[in-house]
Amino acid sequence: MVLALLVGAGAGLGAIAFRWLIKTFTLLLSGHADYAAAGHAANPHVPWLGRWFVLLAPVVAGLLYGPLVQRFAREARGHGVPEVMFAVARRGGRIAPQVALVKSLASALTIGGGGSVGREGPIVQIGSALGSTLGRVVRVPEGRMKVLVACGAAGGIAATFNAPLAGVFFAMELILRDFTAEAFGMVVLSSVTSSVIGRAAFGDAPFLQLPAFGVHHLSQYLLFALLGMLAGIVGVGFTRILYWIEDACDWAWRGPEWARPAVGGLLLGLVLLALPEMYGVGYPVLENAVNGKYVIGFLLLLLVGKIAATSLTIGIGGSGGVFAPSLFMGAMLGSAFGATVQHLAPATAGPVGPYALIGMGAVFAGAARAPITAVIILFELTGEYTIILPLMAAIVVATLISRALSDDTIYSLKLRRRGIDLDHKPATSPLAGLTVAAAMEPLPAAINETTPLPKAADVLAASPHGALPVVAADGAYLGIATASSAAELLADAEHDDAAISAITHRPALITAETQLADALGLLVSANGMGLPVLDAGHTRLTGWLTHQSVLTALHRSQPQTTA
Repeated sequence: MVLALLVGAGAGLGAIAFRWLIKTFTLLLSGHADYAAAGHAANPHVPWLGRWFVLLAPVVAGLLYGPLVQRFAREARGHGVPEVMFAVARRGGRIAPQVALVKSLASALTIGGGGSVGREGPIVQIGSALGSTLGRVVRVPEGRMKVLVACGAAGGIAATFNAPLAGVFFAMELILRDFTAEAFGMVVLSSVTSSVIGRAAFGDAPFLQLPAFGVHHLSQYLLFALLGMLAGIVGVGFTRILYWIEDACDWAWRGPEWARPAVGGLLLGLVLLALPEMYGVGYPVLENAVNGKYVIGFLLLLLVGKIAATSLTIGIGGSGGVFAPSLFMGAMLGSAFGATVQHLAPATAGPVGPYALIGMGAVFAGAARAPITAVIILFELTGEYTIILPLMAAIVVATLISRALSDDTIYSLKLRRRGIDLDHKPATSPLAGLTVAAAMEPLPAAINETTPLPKAADVLAASPHGALPVVAADGAYLGIATASSAAELLADAEHDDAAISAITHRPALITAETQLADALGLLVSANGMGLPVLDAGHTRLTGWLTHQSVLTALHRSQPQTTA
């Protein structure tokens, strides 16, 4: 709990610093707090360049973050979440400590220089790196290390988006990919801590300021379901185009990797010159679309432009997330869809706003295939509960369409392209078919229940595993005694005359016929000191099982090769 609190506090402070870096670099490189809403305005720092400065802003940013990423943390390149997923699933939660700092600077420079990416991926990687670093400092076991990484991811999302619930479910559904009570409690604790810090810095208002919306006709649910189908297609299409453009950039680039963002920045600058709305995250443009301020043709242009700009930013080696671009695409798709049905069926279509909000969640669900996170995060980002039912319906449809069209998500595909399948499990366990009889050791000398504790302590101290069986006078099995229990009791002078029976306990029961895979789980819960093997009646001892004996049996069962 203490570590979860510390990780949450660190992620909250990291989110504040990260947002400040983005704001600072955006002001330095564009001269505006958010250039996406400024049209073709000039940069006041270099007014003589006029609107043409957008050709240079990505180049300058690339010259700064390209060498930084290449030299200190190459995993900071791209959208970040797949690297965290891989660290949890395959590396025991270990993330290099320098990733937090490098990712913060690289992503802030990318966004500030016009990169059309979001801050979700970076803040997840930053918070996760903080959690992993703290776990290594205090040397927690691997299982808890993974939870601390998830705590950092949840804390980062919670603080930067003012969305504590969304942070929790993002971490559980995408990072840990497993719901357990202990992990859930620690992630919630971290998320709440981080959110409190974030609200102290950013305020308590929803992330997007939108008017109230509602569903006016039941027939709209069919329209929302149709929008969910389109959103699922767009989500999968975005995923494929993203990696197609990344492959194209890999094929075309032959120079040093540190220079790739700067040279590729010229192409990104051309996109920004044509569509300045693609500069940075673009939340003001998103809000304008939700409020119905754009015509259908321009909305579709912004949708295509965002797919191209985000894919190009990632492809040239930029650092940033794909969550915010997914929301942007969903808002454009939903607004265009809502405006179209308004023209075709004005009596039942209702306002454009609900379609835009639902499109935001549905496109993210189609790309990331995380329906729980999509529902919660849209509710928290907008504060709109009135459309929760149609939102859930559209997100489920988008998820099903996405699953039908692709086996991978926008996050897992990056790993699969490296030959990593997080969902792959061996067809058969190496322990399959083996029983305890194949692994148990000869039974160690048992201790009689009447043996005085001081004498028994000497025997336990000499035992190889710090545990021995205890039997009655007639040889019946009573339980086991451990050296740690004996030491604790002997530390109290009042128990010097106690017998070994005072520290005898019965661990999980296994027999020679128990499957070795099942017994191994029980052995782990016994702190690795060994388990007695009993007969079928659970009254007599027949052997002893240890980690060493399991390892020996596993080695014997594997086919041997010769050089």
